[in-house]
This record gives sequence, C-alpha cells and structure tokens, in this order.
Amino acid sequence: MRTTTLGSAGPEVGVIGLGCMGMTHAYDISGPRDDDTSISVIHQALDLGATLIDTSDVYGPYTNEELVGRALTNGHRERAVLATKVGLVATSPTGGTGNLPTLGRNGRPEHIRAAIDASLRRLGTDHVDLYQLHRVDPDVPIEESWGAMAQVVAAGKARQIGLSEVSVAQIVRAQEVHPVASVQSELSLWTRDPLTEVLPYCAEQGIAFLPFSPLGRGFLTGRFTSFDDLPTDDFRRGLPRFQQDALRANLAIVARVREIADRAGISPARVALAWVLAQGRHVVPIPGTKTPAYLVDNCGAADVRLSPEDLADLDALPTPQGGRY
Repeated sequence: MRTTTLGSAGPEVGVIGLGCMGMTHAYDISGPRDDDTSISVIHQALDLGATLIDTSDVYGPYTNEELVGRALTNGHRERAVLATKVGLVATSPTGGTGNLPTLGRNGRPEHIRAAIDASLRRLGTDHVDLYQLHRVDPDVPIEESWGAMAQVVAAGKARQIGLSEVSVAQIVRAQEVHPVASVQSELSLWTRDPLTEVLPYCAEQGIAFLPFSPLGRGFLTGRFTSFDDLPTDDFRRGLPRFQQDALRANLAIVARVREIADRAGISPARVALAWVLAQGRHVVPIPGTKTPAYLVDNCGAADVRLSPEDLADLDALPTPQGGRY
C-alpha cells in the first residue's frame, strides 16, 4: 500500500487505516461476536499495509481495546501504528442513539491521566502511537485537557496526541499548549463539513486528518436499500439519514456513486474512499470493517486514481437528507 506520514512529524502509515469500533460496538450489537475473525482482520490489515489501527476506551466500553490488545500480541504490535482515545464516557448502559450506552464527556486532567494507564493495560502495551481527545469537554477548558494529554506524551505513554470533532479555533487553542498531530472527524461523500475550514487548516499546519465513517456508515457501498436492511439492534437505526424516507431519498447518491464505479470498473466502496483520499496527502481514512472481503476491497482504494471527470461528478453529488445524528 502507498504510505504517507501521520502529520508532518510522522510516523509512516498506510494511506488507509482500520477503524475497529464496529468489531465490538455500535453495529449489530446484539448479534454474535466473532472475535477470532476480527483479530484475523486486524492481522490482515497489517499485512496489506493498513498500519493505522484505531480504537477507543469507550467502544464497548473497554471491549474494543481488549480485542485490539489481543490482536497485537506475538509481534504484531511492532507493525501497527496504534491509536486510541479518551474523553467520552458511558454514563448509563442504554439510552443513547441506537440503544447504545448514554455518553458523557470527561476531559478533566485527572481522568485523562488515569484513563491512559487503563488503556495501556487493556491494549497490552507500554505506549500508544497516537492518543486522541475523543471530544472536547465543554466544562473543562481545552487548555487543561490538552495539557494533561501533553503530560501523557512527556511520560512516554503516547508518541503523539490528536483531537477529534473540533473547530479550527479549538485546534489553535490546543496548539498553544502542545503540537496537534492529528484531527479525526467524519468525512465522506455525504458528510463534507470539514472541507470548509478544518481540513484546509490541517493541511496548512501539517496536521494529519483522519476521516471516520468514510463510507457513510456503510450506506455508500450500496448495502442498505431499506431501513429494514439494518440489523435490529444497530446504532444506525437511530440516525436521521437511515430513517426510511431519508434513506429512500439518499439512495440517489448511492446510485450515482455506483454509476461512477461502473464507469471506472471498481466497487462503490473504492470510489467513495478514493474521493476521500483525493482531498489531500495528509488525509488517512479509517474505514471500519470486521469482514475480510470488505477489508481487501477498502485497501484496494489506495491504488485508485479517479479521473477529473469522476471527481467533478462526485463533488456535485446532492446533499443527503437527514442530519448526522
């Protein structure tokens, strides 16, 4: 796989990474878990060059880091650029979107200092390569949270630190305390908000941009044509864009992506990911999957170069019906 650097200071990573959330969290959460297959997918990702492995303490909660930790034994840890997150906490077992745990924010320095030690224990490592503030806590000045993140770096428990779902103003405030290596936010053919300000600022500053849900939570691949196609206990059932009327309208986007995929002779997933990659060399999408065939397809997007005509057609896609959450 082609490689790039995770921000101006490195390390080197494949241009496509792997988001591990769905292996234990959010998608089809009442269905049977196949941890052996998920672990094999992580190993296969490393073999294919998708070396950025992304997780979080809140996924599960905790089960995702434990799974990733088991996958990165027996020499696999040295091949991975391991990223996890802190700052979101489960405040109740259910009640959130899609019957997930209700989430709150905790960016207090003492929480961050304790959480990194717990994450390292679950991950079975003495450091992570990237530690990310999952969300800014409105009750804690970002300078205080980011100062604690910087202490994690100073203690050797993280190589670099990043932010998630932030504004340019918040990035600037954090930069005054410690360098920002990365920003993770949703970016796809149907979620383009970062293109206006955040992504250009990251490019200017040499900050890596890590798009999550670059396949529109699976919708852009054409897998879902009806609300009833979603598993019965699935996070997406609570999202506005997946409600039946909005979903029906949004199928026009999928149809256009498929037309372009047919024209290029590749899958819709590769088209969607190639468009994300085309937004800049500092952009490293982290599509999530627990299916080996989907992993191979996703990684194949690294070799796709869309034509100017294809890119123009994708840029002109309609705005989706429904909000993100």
